[in-house]
Amino acid sequence: MAISVFDLFSIGIGPSSSHTVGPMRAARMFVSRLKQDGVLAQTTAVRAELFGSLGATGHGHGTPKAVLLGLEGHEPHTVDVAQADLDVARIRETGRIRLLGAEIGPAHEIGFDASTQLVLHRRRSLPYHANGMILFAYDGDGLPLLEKTYYSVGGGFVVDEDAVGADRVKPDTTPLAHPFSTGDELLRLTKETGLSVSALMLENEKAWRTEEEIRAGLLEIWRVMADCVARGLDREGILPGGLKVRRRAAAASRALRSEGDPARRAMEWVTLYAMAVNEENAAGGRVVTAPPTAPPASSRPSCTTT
Repeated sequence: MAISVFDLFSIGIGPSSSHTVGPMRAARMFVSRLKQDGVLAQTTAVRAELFGSLGATGHGHGTPKAVLLGLEGHEPHTVDVAQADLDVARIRETGRIRLLGAEIGPAHEIGFDASTQLVLHRRRSLPYHANGMILFAYDGDGLPLLEKTYYSVGGGFVVDEDAVGADRVKPDTTPLAHPFSTGDELLRLTKETGLSVSALMLENEKAWRTEEEIRAGLLEIWRVMADCVARGLDREGILPGGLKVRRRAAAASRALRSEGDPARRAMEWVTLYAMAVNEENAAGGRVVTAPPTAPPASSRPSCTTT
């Protein structure tokens, strides 16, 4: 089984890939399907219903916000996090939403009442997975144009109802220049080839991308990481979610800077960077995520584009 560094590290938004990244992708997939089927122009109403964990904890995890942004065509790795809350406020205040607007412009704007057309079922679940959602689209006569069920299965991966009963995760079998499955095998390969660990991994990554694409992608991941730390060290106030948790990283940063040479307090700075990223994640900022558990990151969902 092949694993790319870009499977292990992905750019998204906080506070949860299952509750924000996945639902945003699902909502965008839905409106993209309307466009693909040639019925986007006929659509005059949409409705989204969230079930299980998405419905029970959606407000605290930013799921409604993610769905609204996804319906407007935004993607987790490119959405303007500074503008996102303003866009959501516009939708709620005007009662209008721009379907796929981030891709095709605001031309197809329809009425949308978030209080009735974005429903969180706190005690109802769908049979396949805890993170389920159903989206509906209707024409001017109220007739259904499309109904799709999606599941946010972790790590930002999304599958639809067509994957029920099938192998929803398929291992990546891309041949690698230097395959290995353990740390010992990796070290043995470095001795046999004379390559450093980083050089050997670069050769494996070339199975998917050119060296130029790999280096550009890694630099972008690093840029997002560094920006996330910088934002977390700079921003103050109360974190969203209703618990009224105050940000601490900015004040702690000022205090640590006042103590002199940073090199003498390296571990304190490492801890502070982690706090800053944690607060940015909780605030719905852009972060780099890595899957915490199985299924492996290289195992790609079998149904992610419908």
